[in-house]
Amino acid sequence: MPYRNIDSYGVIGDLHTAALVSSDGSIDWCCLPRFDSPSVFAAILDDKKGGFFRIAPAKEDRCKQMYLPDTNVLVTRFLSEDGVGEVIDFMPWQTGPSSTQAIIRIARCIRGSVDFQMECLPAFNYARDSHEVDADGCRLTFRNPAQSLTLSSTMALTGVRCNFTLKQNEKHSFVLEMTPDGESQTPSDVDAFTQNCLHQTLANWRKWAAKCTYKGRWREMVMRSALTLKLLIYEPTGAIVAAPTCSLPEAIGGVRNWDYRYTWIRDSAFTIFALLKLGYKHEASRFIEWLQQRASETQDTGPLQVLYRIDGSAALTETTLDHLEGYCGSSPVRLGNEARNQLQLDIYGELIDALYLYNTHGDPLTYDLWKYILKLVYWVCDNWERPDSSIWEVRKAAEQYTYSKVQCWVALDRALRMALKRNLPMDMSRVRRVSQEIYERVMNEGWNGESFVQVLGGNELDATSLLFPMLQFITPHDHRMTATTEKILENLVADSLVHRYKPSGTKADGLPGSEGTFSACSFWLVETLARSGRLTEARFIFEKMLTYANHLGLYAEEIGLAGQALGNFPQAFTHLGLITAALTLNEELDHPIDD
Repeated sequence: MPYRNIDSYGVIGDLHTAALVSSDGSIDWCCLPRFDSPSVFAAILDDKKGGFFRIAPAKEDRCKQMYLPDTNVLVTRFLSEDGVGEVIDFMPWQTGPSSTQAIIRIARCIRGSVDFQMECLPAFNYARDSHEVDADGCRLTFRNPAQSLTLSSTMALTGVRCNFTLKQNEKHSFVLEMTPDGESQTPSDVDAFTQNCLHQTLANWRKWAAKCTYKGRWREMVMRSALTLKLLIYEPTGAIVAAPTCSLPEAIGGVRNWDYRYTWIRDSAFTIFALLKLGYKHEASRFIEWLQQRASETQDTGPLQVLYRIDGSAALTETTLDHLEGYCGSSPVRLGNEARNQLQLDIYGELIDALYLYNTHGDPLTYDLWKYILKLVYWVCDNWERPDSSIWEVRKAAEQYTYSKVQCWVALDRALRMALKRNLPMDMSRVRRVSQEIYERVMNEGWNGESFVQVLGGNELDATSLLFPMLQFITPHDHRMTATTEKILENLVADSLVHRYKPSGTKADGLPGSEGTFSACSFWLVETLARSGRLTEARFIFEKMLTYANHLGLYAEEIGLAGQALGNFPQAFTHLGLITAALTLNEELDHPIDD
């Protein structure tokens, strides 16, 4: 099969892992049993070797997809003159250690008659390991010494490819499950099992969605983003992955292909911020539990590593899979992420800001967690002047990034606020003095007379400056901020789409080639404009950004020149940006000032 557009996919998951399902019924990416496990389907990274699981009409039909309301249960519909068929895809929301981890697919005929074809072609361990196939009536088992999958069905399975015809109201169910001991846990009554799993999964997702406190404009898009963020949480530890995929390119044929199946402190902090704003305290509590387990660790770059595996381990050595050609020939295909070795000072501000919000809207911080925060705060006091790689993880020599300095100020500011509010122990004179030093440094060297700049003493723009009002570093009406916004609008924005920076500028990121616009930055622009009272402009840009979502309301990391999705998909950073922009814009529209 030829490569499909990145935005032609929906995503399903079970809070342990996720799978991408194309609009024509093919599962082209899935890692089992965890987000960061080796793939069993990876056709999205190599359409010949990667492996896929497809259920679709034997002849090409018109295809449409939708999620059942307030869930992550996906429906793919096939429409033709002969009949209308559909495939319901989901992974059971696991509620206990004995729960079956599986992909469940239910093929149905809604009217007329539909000739379906089923093809299940796994490729274990990123298509590096061979396997044997055993057929036994209504079951197929794919096994090698390291892994085993069993496909159970309500119909006889004569091989990895089967054809079947369904007439109106008829259906067949398929359950693809992990079988570590080679024994299937799926009961003989596959239909009853799948219907029970579907009922429970729908109920669990809808119960979770009902807790959302957002009742404003754009609720459907906000809810879809929230459901996507929830889908990216690894339930056993509370860790949050940046995206469920790896090596989807930021430019077709380029080398900016990264593995995002891990937990970034930054992305997680922003995600917790967004979910707390929607009323989801449980997810914040789980991540803080995960974070406290890191409290006893010290990395070479400081008390925190930039990113971790979802179980909290730090081993993320970057390697390449040279036997895979990459999406549309975009190589190399990378596993792991060497950004783990970088110093990124901004993560301390982002994390402590999220903890500050949790302390305000969640539960008061424990004394042990406060001691850990103090450890981070005093480390920032001692290290804020160091050059770093900052939020964009540039692969070149470290520099004095303005955004990193601002986030160091945020770390100290939020810690001071918490200490003052609850009279918590802290060397306040020291923290105040350092925070004031950072503030003056940014105002003197991070401002070039026309705008805030990417690097202290430099002249290049950076979209991270749009965050400064949200971080309460500066008011949105301050002339420095309004001037910076105008400069960004003139130089980094095209049709509401915002570039992070100009890679061709003097402060390039150390990598060849180009990239698309960064969707999260567009939502930051919406927030900045809304906070400054430019509501008509902010709303127009927000509404335009909604048109760049795919047919299911999902976003990749970036948007290409032709409006196509680029980068890993779906990306948490973009969806949390949408949520916070919608919240801010909705609030400002409810209480407008002169626009």
